[in-house]
Amino acid sequence: MRKVVKFLAAVAAIVVAAGVQQKAEAAFVGAPLGLRGAIHYIKFDQPTLPPMAFTLFCLKYKDECKPRPQRIVFRGGRLKLTAERMAQMQEVNQRVNTAIRPEANLEGLRGEKWLLHPASGDCNDYAVTKRHDLIAKGFPARSVLLSEVVTSWGEHHLVVVVRTFSGDLVLDNLSGHIMPWSKKPYRWVRIQSPRNPNYWASLGDRAV
Repeated sequence: MRKVVKFLAAVAAIVVAAGVQQKAEAAFVGAPLGLRGAIHYIKFDQPTLPPMAFTLFCLKYKDECKPRPQRIVFRGGRLKLTAERMAQMQEVNQRVNTAIRPEANLEGLRGEKWLLHPASGDCNDYAVTKRHDLIAKGFPARSVLLSEVVTSWGEHHLVVVVRTFSGDLVLDNLSGHIMPWSKKPYRWVRIQSPRNPNYWASLGDRAV
């Protein structure tokens, strides 16, 4: 009799666990982007110098690099990814990708001039413009960060990372789709610090 009771208890436990798992999966599928599986967050590593062009950008656009008032920030300063937030990101990504005419920088580092809303420009101009527009829409600056990456063909490239509880998402002028950072085929080099936009850090492993 005891064996039967233990067997029934074990079956009941499995059924309850399965029910909890199904509810969790259903809630996750209903989240923006339908993200499933492990949520990957960027791991900030060692402090590092910002790109030189970023320093010049801050001299030209002082408000873009002004530290926000310090306050207690829970859970790393991430934002909740609502349908409205997702729609705003998609609108900004598409509009800026369309508004700026692609123009390659043929002068290397000497020719880098990060500009807001230029008629034409390269990846840097797309990225700083998107960050500016998202913050103007009410996104907290600590959740919208510039990040330098290296493409699969060896070119240094600038993107925008939006830090959410559903994962770190990338706005990129090379794509009309907003994707989790771990799905982008890039080598990640450095990223702005959430605490102060003037500080940058290298990136650690792609682990949660």
